[in-house]
Amino acid sequence: MKKKLVSLMLVAAMAVTMAAGCGTNNGNKDNASDNGSQEEGNGSQEESDNSEEEGGAQTASGDGAVYYLNFKPEQADDWKALAEAYTNETGVPVTVETAASGTYESTLKSEMAKEEAPTLFQVNGPVGMASWKDYCYDLKDSAIYKNLKSDDFALISDSGEVQGIAYVIETYGLIYNKKLLSDYCALDGAKIKDASEINSFAKLKEVADDIQAKKDDLGIVGAFTSAGMDSSSDWRFKTHLANLPIYYEYQTDNIESTEAIKGTYLDNYKNMWDLYITDSTVEPTMLSSSTGEDAAAEFAMGEAVFFQNGTWAYNDIKDNEVADEDLGMMPIYIGVDGEEEQGLCTGSENYWCVNKNASQEDIDATLAFLEWVITSEEGRTSFRDNMGFVTPFTTFTDEYQPANPLVAAAQEDIDAGHKTVAWCFTTMPSENWKNGVGSALLEYAQGTGQWDAVVSAFVDGWATEYQAANQ
Repeated sequence: MKKKLVSLMLVAAMAVTMAAGCGTNNGNKDNASDNGSQEEGNGSQEESDNSEEEGGAQTASGDGAVYYLNFKPEQADDWKALAEAYTNETGVPVTVETAASGTYESTLKSEMAKEEAPTLFQVNGPVGMASWKDYCYDLKDSAIYKNLKSDDFALISDSGEVQGIAYVIETYGLIYNKKLLSDYCALDGAKIKDASEINSFAKLKEVADDIQAKKDDLGIVGAFTSAGMDSSSDWRFKTHLANLPIYYEYQTDNIESTEAIKGTYLDNYKNMWDLYITDSTVEPTMLSSSTGEDAAAEFAMGEAVFFQNGTWAYNDIKDNEVADEDLGMMPIYIGVDGEEEQGLCTGSENYWCVNKNASQEDIDATLAFLEWVITSEEGRTSFRDNMGFVTPFTTFTDEYQPANPLVAAAQEDIDAGHKTVAWCFTTMPSENWKNGVGSALLEYAQGTGQWDAVVSAFVDGWATEYQAANQ
C-alpha cells in the first residue's frame, strides 16, 4: 500500500510539475494565469502539537469565524458536516456555501463584494490566481503549507508569498463498466477480446460504434453517457476534453502556455466530440438540457459503458448497479501519434486561498480550521471516506487513503508505465473563453452551427481573451 501511495503522489507531483508544460514556472515558483475516541483525539492533538513545534500551528482567537465558499458541489454536504463538527468541538462558527456547478467564479465575485465576504475560497490554478492574487493571504507560516509534501502543490509568487495550496489531487479519463465491456467482448463479431486492446482513438471508435449497434443485445441505452451541455456537465467537454488538444499542442511546440493557441489538434477534438454525441444514450438535440446528474445516473444504473469523468465521480456511482470491482478508467484517446503510451489526466484545480482582507480574527480562525481539517480524525476520515480525496499533505498517511476504485484505476495506469497527461486547462485564458467554446460545441452538436465556429471560438477566442486578461 505504501509503495502504491508513494507512486501515486509522485506522479501527481510530476503532473503538477508538468504543468511546467502548462503554465507553471517551477524555477521561481511563480504561477501566473483559470471530495472519535479519546485515544484518536489525543493522536490528532499530538500531531497538531508537533506542527506547532515546527512553527506551523494556528490558533483561533477572539470572535473569529470562518466562511468557506466551496467549489465542489458533490462535496457540499460533506463540508457542512465537517463545519458542524468543528463548531461543536471548538465553538467557532463555520459557514459553508457551495456555488452551483459552473458558476464559481461569478459567485465568488458576488460574495467578495459583500461585507461578510468568504474568508476561505478557491482558485483553479495559475489563471484563477491572476484574478485573485490581491486577495490572498500569505500562507507560508500556516500548518497547511508546513504539512505540504512539495512546493509543486503551492502557488507561490515571485516575491515568495504562498498564495494558494492544492488540497486534492485528481485524475480523469474514460470511466468504464468492466462487466458490460466484458459482455460485449463475448458477443460474436466483437472488435476486441479484452479491454486492454483499447489503446488508441481508432480502436475506441471501432469498439464504441459496434457497442452502439449492438446496444439492444447488451441491454444498454448507449455506448457513452449523455454529453450534456447543461452547466452542471459542460465543463467535462469545454474544459476537460479540451485539455487534450491543448496538451498535445504544448508538447509539440515545447511551450508552457501561449497567448495564441494554434488549434493544431482541433480535428482530433472534433473526432472525439463526434463519437460522444453519436454513440450516446441521447440524441444530440437533447444535449442542452442534459445534466451531469443524468450522465452519472446513466452510468451508475448500467445504461452505458463509457463515462468521461474523474476520481471525484465515485460518490455519484457507488451503491447502484455498477459494482466497485467493475469500475475501470482508461485514457481519453483523440488519435495522436504515440497515444498508445498515453495515460490518464492527473492534476489539481483546487487551491485553497485565505482572504487577506478579512479581519485578523477571521484569518486566524480560518487557518485553525484548515489545520484541524488536515490533522484531526474527523477531517482526515471525511476526506478518505466521504470525499474520496487523494491529498498532498504529509498528515494523510497510509490509513487515510480513500478506498476508491477509480483511484486504484489511476494507480494501475501509473503502474503500466503510461505517460500522465497534465492539466493544461489551467492555462485557458478565461471562463468566458470556455463558455464560447461550449456554446459552439452545443450548436454544432444540435446541427444549428458548424465546426468552424468551434475552431473560431477556440483559436480566435483564445487570442481575444488572453489580450483582455493581460492588458
